[in-house]
Amino acid sequence: MRILHTMLRVGNMERSLKFYTEVMGMKLMRTTDRPEQNYSLAFVGYGAEDAHAVIELTYNYGVDKYDMGNAFGHLAIEVPDAYATCETVKAKGGSVSREAGPVKGGSTVIAFVQDPDGYKIELIQRK
Repeated sequence: MRILHTMLRVGNMERSLKFYTEVMGMKLMRTTDRPEQNYSLAFVGYGAEDAHAVIELTYNYGVDKYDMGNAFGHLAIEVPDAYATCETVKAKGGSVSREAGPVKGGSTVIAFVQDPDGYKIELIQRK
């Protein structure tokens, strides 16, 4: 068994694709448009779906915003350098909500960024 994907509902597919591909450096794996069912999908990630987990972005026609609720926490991505990744995210117009630095009570370097819909992404610096 393995995790295949995590689905996130997005309010604007173009805006989300730009963030995940241009700001976060993911690749667009595939898309599906289902006009009869009023939704579109895009799968993004860092590697082929047969070996890596990806993110499924779901746009439901006519819905441009979702309530975040308080149950979902964040996605986590390993990066070689959290400090440099934060600078790259900011330079490309992305939002850093917690600058890179050691986690409280530990030495692991983390940071948090937010996608255009407000989903949090934790950057964890590779040891």
